[in-house]
Amino acid sequence: MNIVILGAGVIGVTSAYYLAKAGHTVTVIDRQPGPALETSFGNAGEISPGYSSPWAAPGIPQKALKWLFMQHAPLIIRPRADLATLRWIAAMLRNCTSARYALNKGRMVRLAEYSRDCLIALREETGIAYDHRTQGTLQVFRAQKQLDGVAKDIEVLEADGVPFEVLDAAGCAAAEPGLAPVKDKIVGGLRLPNDETGDCFMFTNELFALCEKLGVKFRFGVDIRGLRHAGGRVVAVETAAGDVTADIFVAALGSYTPALLAPLGLKLPVYPVKGYSITLPIVNEARAPVSTVMDETYKVAITRLGSRIRVGGMAEIAGFSRDLPPARRATLEHSVEDLFGGAGDQKRATFWSGLRPMTPDGTPVIGATRYPNLFLNSGHGTLGWTMACGSGRVLADLVSGAKPDIRTDDLAIDRYR
Repeated sequence: MNIVILGAGVIGVTSAYYLAKAGHTVTVIDRQPGPALETSFGNAGEISPGYSSPWAAPGIPQKALKWLFMQHAPLIIRPRADLATLRWIAAMLRNCTSARYALNKGRMVRLAEYSRDCLIALREETGIAYDHRTQGTLQVFRAQKQLDGVAKDIEVLEADGVPFEVLDAAGCAAAEPGLAPVKDKIVGGLRLPNDETGDCFMFTNELFALCEKLGVKFRFGVDIRGLRHAGGRVVAVETAAGDVTADIFVAALGSYTPALLAPLGLKLPVYPVKGYSITLPIVNEARAPVSTVMDETYKVAITRLGSRIRVGGMAEIAGFSRDLPPARRATLEHSVEDLFGGAGDQKRATFWSGLRPMTPDGTPVIGATRYPNLFLNSGHGTLGWTMACGSGRVLADLVSGAKPDIRTDDLAIDRYR
């Protein structure tokens, strides 16, 4: 079949790869001049299936009130009166129950674990390189209450057979030697030894080259204006360079997907939750992290990427703003300096922000719509890199009429009816 994918981030490019491998003719359209130049560009770099958790969790409403008064808050809400923001916040709050948290985390871990397996298989098959490491993720807790609170996560990990280790402060320092000088600030940690790290931007560009070898055509610098439909089917994508027809259309535009779907009567509850990162060169190897360390207090991920450290985190509800407030940079700098002081050169750090396409229940939207030739692969939030390969493979199976390797009936848009 002739398939058009809208979006050339990590989700769009992995979708293109697996669809091309399945024998389809694929074209990818994106407004940017190259792949992975928006949300996929500067993310935290962690591939953490076991840490795949929805932001909507029991206790979050109470924590959010406390965070409003924190200097380095993990959640920032800039007052907005638009209906889309209020609806999304209300929907997220409805998911902050123990039952919904367990349901949402369970399906997120299912997809993320499968995605990690797909990534390993792809790496073995192609030899693709992207500054990857396979040394796990360590979530560090500065307070005993945080450590005690991991019980609900451990239940899901055990149910899904995900290996984990609960460590004391000394164990955390043994796993990440750079933490040894500050282990008195840590009460313990949760380590997921099967997690990985890697540069999402580098990966997407390497996969883009592999896609071209498979015959995938990329049309960069082309503005997407909408979808034209007739007779209950999408008949063309309208672009600044003219209409493009196909048998199948895949919307993978991240935070911009809802606006594309709205004229078709499809309501996709994806909101652009803003995140930030800094990237700094390593200047002290002994203090640098060896993999990913999650600072639970500030919800910040500190990741080793080759000779660099990527520090990413925070969730800011501010619409489509892409500004770079100094206060957000200060939070990232504080977290990495407090745990890995002097490991990187802050004077040479680069500061970035991206819009994460977040659903209110944390789970991405993958699969068919009521238009039989329109499929979605969007809404991955903070976990687009973690879930990319599995999402692309699942989508390719669904489009091809093949049975996916994992359950997918609870991933499509109709779960929001």
